[in-house]
Amino acid sequence: MTMFDAMVQCDLRLLKWCVKSREHEKFIALTRAISRSGDGFIQALVPLLIAWQTKSMSFVYLTLLAFTIERILYWALKNSLKRKRPPDIVPDFSCVVMPSDKFSFPSGHTMAAFLLAGLCALELGSVATPIYLWAMAVGCSRVILGVHFPSDILAGAVIGTLLTFAISP
Repeated sequence: MTMFDAMVQCDLRLLKWCVKSREHEKFIALTRAISRSGDGFIQALVPLLIAWQTKSMSFVYLTLLAFTIERILYWALKNSLKRKRPPDIVPDFSCVVMPSDKFSFPSGHTMAAFLLAGLCALELGSVATPIYLWAMAVGCSRVILGVHFPSDILAGAVIGTLLTFAISP
């Protein structure tokens, strides 16, 4: 077995383990809400709240630049790598929610959430810890809902974090 085959098998095992929680309706409702929170409104709201608190728009401008780069990178990676989503690969598997696009790698929700968390950590220090917890929850929700493999989430978190350091002043 090659290293790539081993990674794919690990991805499938983790995916199947994560979706075992689907029988719990309240948990899935919470998971859907967490996933929706990664749709972008928090990424817009948090910088505005920080600007209001600090009386400076510099964080808003930095965030706009960072997310412009992130969206371009996200689009380029998704449409060049074209990794199929779990239901397209795993027999008898379905998503709980309808994905917004066709491809799986990397997770755009996770990439954006970790980019926001990283930018907030640079601006606020350890006060941003809850935003990192939210970013992790967004990533996990995408696997539980069946729209991503765990490696998509890991890649999104790594790319979002690296982009934070690349863009930081």
